[in-house]
Amino acid sequence: MSAPAPSPLAIVAADPLPRQEEVLSDAALAFVAELHRRFTPRRDKLLARRAERRAEIARTCALDFPRETAAIRADDSWRVAPAPKALEDRRVEITGPADRRMTVNALNSGARVWLADFEDASAPTWANVVTGQLNMIDAFRRRIDFADERTGKSYALKPDGELATVVMRPRGWHLSERHLRAADGSAVPGALADFGLYFFHNAQRLIDLGKGPYFYLPKTESYHEARLWNDVFLFAQEYIGIPRGTIRATVLIETITAAYEMEEILYELREHASGLNAGRWDYLFSIVKNFRDGGERFVLPDRNAVTMTAPFMRAYTELLVRTCHKRGAHAIGGMAAFIPSRRDPEVNRVAFEKVRADKDREAADGFDGSWVAHPDLVPVAMASFDAILGERPHQKDRLREDVEVAAGDLIAVDSLDAAPTYGGLRNAVQVGVRYIEAWLRGVGAVAIFDLMEDAATAEISRSQIWQWINAGVVFENGERATAELVRRVAADELDAVRAELGDAAFAAGSWREAHDLLLKVALDETYEDFLTLSAYERLTG
Repeated sequence: MSAPAPSPLAIVAADPLPRQEEVLSDAALAFVAELHRRFTPRRDKLLARRAERRAEIARTCALDFPRETAAIRADDSWRVAPAPKALEDRRVEITGPADRRMTVNALNSGARVWLADFEDASAPTWANVVTGQLNMIDAFRRRIDFADERTGKSYALKPDGELATVVMRPRGWHLSERHLRAADGSAVPGALADFGLYFFHNAQRLIDLGKGPYFYLPKTESYHEARLWNDVFLFAQEYIGIPRGTIRATVLIETITAAYEMEEILYELREHASGLNAGRWDYLFSIVKNFRDGGERFVLPDRNAVTMTAPFMRAYTELLVRTCHKRGAHAIGGMAAFIPSRRDPEVNRVAFEKVRADKDREAADGFDGSWVAHPDLVPVAMASFDAILGERPHQKDRLREDVEVAAGDLIAVDSLDAAPTYGGLRNAVQVGVRYIEAWLRGVGAVAIFDLMEDAATAEISRSQIWQWINAGVVFENGERATAELVRRVAADELDAVRAELGDAAFAAGSWREAHDLLLKVALDETYEDFLTLSAYERLTG
């Protein structure tokens, strides 16, 4: 360990949890406190920079590749660090929160990688934050199991065979951890709390296993934010005493601004970078958020009508593949969120065909792997990538030099031959209310209408409602998108949920609060950057 550690952080407004001392040791909190002291001021400046950039987009309704970094893009000589053995083959990655059952199932799933999610698939209750860290510690010691009290079914790690490699995703820069505070009263960023606790407890053990420490970095908006992460990594490795460059990070390109800075993001992280990922729902949410003043030209149709074959989405994904392979990095495709039905084989047949077509397209386009949300989809996605890769671990030799993407191609939303529908509005309200209600109860990954949804779902749902109202969209049935219409649809949804669940179950949930929060962030005149900022204040635990 390096220099004397500052006093540990204060744990506030949190009831003690079983075994929490294993996670929240004085030494671990001292490390997180030092991360907070060194890097939170820079984080704060970068959040202010986001607001300034958003104001510029509102003024110009345009984005371009940065002029100040043209030399980095033109320099063909640099590459990211070679992938470690455990991250060479990433053809199928399963995602999910770090609860105990998911931990066992994901590690056993047959996927090459598990994205252990402390971000969008996890509602950050204090219990989820702490027990998620405990589950990681237990998993790497191979002492984790789980018994479902409701079904009586037991889950345990396979005694033999390869387990998935863990790539941990901390929270984004914008969220704070209200339960950890420094002496000056400031809250530690959730990103530093999640990263710090995980890294402190598991880095050396993962090195010994030959499997880490590896991270996914969410919600990145610029190469300046990637530079901050790189500096965090450099300090963390020195503090723990492990070799520089041991950490590997995959960056989610899930904001429209980051799509214009892919090469720069890889450059900033080049000794720690392992790839980029195409995140669909947050990417669409980011387009709406940033171009919400742009009028009809930027109005997105129903979210399910915006497929990855839309021209502006093709530009985004093909540019990502070309960028990654040019720089020696993995290109990881998007999520297959379908949840198999145990009751309806026909629903499964149709959905599996769609998943297979999606993964076939990604593999053919040059992606080196892709995401699924359920273990049953692992073999489906695996077959698509096996057909292209064979025994090769990746296809980074496919440089995709045929791809040419202009700045305007990434925001050519008006190239879509689709429009918002009344059914799309109803679906946005239904999914938004149902997801937020679960999130307020501490559940971040939720099966809704046969799809696994996370916080990105709620963000695109409420953002589309806001956009359609403010753009004066008229639906195919002749009704105009108004606040009054949305309130009526939301009231109908509450009645439908009550009828579906019964009065007692409805009253036991957080349905009214979820309804009110969705309407607040969808109807307020001032657009809120992230609904989770408001929701976190209402989150119990």
